[in-house]
Amino acid sequence: MTTIASSRPRPEPLPDPRRPSLTITGPRTDTLDHVLTDEAMTFLTELHTRFSGRRHDLLLARQHRRDRISNGADPDFLPLTAHIRADTSWRVAGPGPGLEDRRVEITGPTDRKMTVNALNSGAKVWLADHEDAMSPTWENVLGGQQNLHDAIRGTIDFTSPEGKEYRVGSQTPTIVFRPRGWHLTEKHLQFTDRAGQQCASSASLVDAGLYLFHNAVELVERGSGPYLYLPKLEGHLEARLWDEVFRFTETYLGLRYGTIRATVLIETITAAFEMDEILYELRDHCAGLNAGRWDYIFSVIKNFRNRGPRWVLPDRADVKMTVPFMQAYTELLVATCHRRGAQAIGGMSAFIPNRRRPEVTERALAQVTADKQREVGQGFDGTWVAHPDLVPVARAVFDEALGERTDQRHRLREDVQVTAAQLLDIPSAGGGEPGAVTDAGVRANISVGVRYLEAWLRGSGAVALDDLMEDAATAEISRSQIWQWVAQGTVTAEGTRLTRARILQVLDEVVAGLPRDPQDRVEDAVDLFTQVALADQFPTFLTVPAYTQYLVERGDEG
Repeated sequence: MTTIASSRPRPEPLPDPRRPSLTITGPRTDTLDHVLTDEAMTFLTELHTRFSGRRHDLLLARQHRRDRISNGADPDFLPLTAHIRADTSWRVAGPGPGLEDRRVEITGPTDRKMTVNALNSGAKVWLADHEDAMSPTWENVLGGQQNLHDAIRGTIDFTSPEGKEYRVGSQTPTIVFRPRGWHLTEKHLQFTDRAGQQCASSASLVDAGLYLFHNAVELVERGSGPYLYLPKLEGHLEARLWDEVFRFTETYLGLRYGTIRATVLIETITAAFEMDEILYELRDHCAGLNAGRWDYIFSVIKNFRNRGPRWVLPDRADVKMTVPFMQAYTELLVATCHRRGAQAIGGMSAFIPNRRRPEVTERALAQVTADKQREVGQGFDGTWVAHPDLVPVARAVFDEALGERTDQRHRLREDVQVTAAQLLDIPSAGGGEPGAVTDAGVRANISVGVRYLEAWLRGSGAVALDDLMEDAATAEISRSQIWQWVAQGTVTAEGTRLTRARILQVLDEVVAGLPRDPQDRVEDAVDLFTQVALADQFPTFLTVPAYTQYLVERGDEG
């Protein structure tokens, strides 16, 4: 791999036992030497030295706020930042070159075959995902960086084990890379600070740092730019930290100030109350916001899990975008973005086509069309799809609405006046009403949760199950609903009281019906699902114990 720093040699630092360092603890892979070059490791060390302490403090503040909400304190718009919301003069930088038209974005992991398919999809943007759609095995983390490097330089191809060749066409989408969230670590790289304290590295700094270090200058030279999706933010101070990372990176790599552009996923209930502030903190590096619907639902369950039966949500299939609290969240997002000159990007419908079953495909196309028509009507500037066959469907809806325009930022949605009470109107979804939770809904959550985790443990982060595209976010909904239903003593429409014993009984029945093979990870998936769905204390993210217990490998590097 050609690295940016290879033509910009830096003086070797003098040996100093007090100097912070980053050490490779993971095993050797085919791409390790190409991705984790000495220059890249030096840059990652600088990022951790400057920003890892702040990251730790912000994660601690997250936990404190989550506990307050769980114990009865409602989130609200912040009084201390009211002046930012009231100031009508400021705007964000907006989209960079190649990011002006985002009417259809395809999402997916960065393995080599999926990279080629995404580049050939016909979408305007490819969300190259190292977060919810990627199982963060060491091989996937490093291999994804190599594939992105090759894709940006037009040198990527793929040949399947059966000999089928995949080549990239002449028209490819703009790449927007999504690193892992602030809460995740990369345990195959160990950071040692000035005091000699050792800890796992930040997955966010590793993912974003490697992508920017290896590709930022190349992207600019090719007429595009280094663009990122920022996941799982819970407030504006976390956005401020990202902005400081961008400022330092631009200086380090010799980039013009404001070259890096970020789109922030609003996928937590707390971030929904700070959209203006998040845009403000990132204003010189910000393209827009995205409505991350599935993680948003998960965040609602997580924060209100202990607040009583009226805060329970119904069957997952019935938590639609048209329920009042989801409608309020998306309306506020569009209005906030357009008032500040930012793009508002819609989310992903989980329905996917099945080329072997025409009736499934017909249903998927109808569902996705309706979903995108709703988003267009609200004023969104673009949307996500999870399958190449859905690109023409979404594009047709947005083409009709946009005409000659590239977006709808001219629609200021001045009619939207969303209150805190509307954002918190979770009971109106009806989950606390008799019959809102069904035996079938319980079984579906358990089945999806176990099967998804089994695939995730084998290295696949985006999995088609029951004609829906499942990723870590949808799996989080499935397991967290089980936890909340048991904690609140929910009774199903059929009269079944949901207890730990009942869930374990259904779990056994689901597992008994699964096809098995000697290489599967079903037992591990069952253990993991039981841990994250039935523990006495709610696990904040299922991916944290899953990664630590099952995906961390040790090598002799460093």
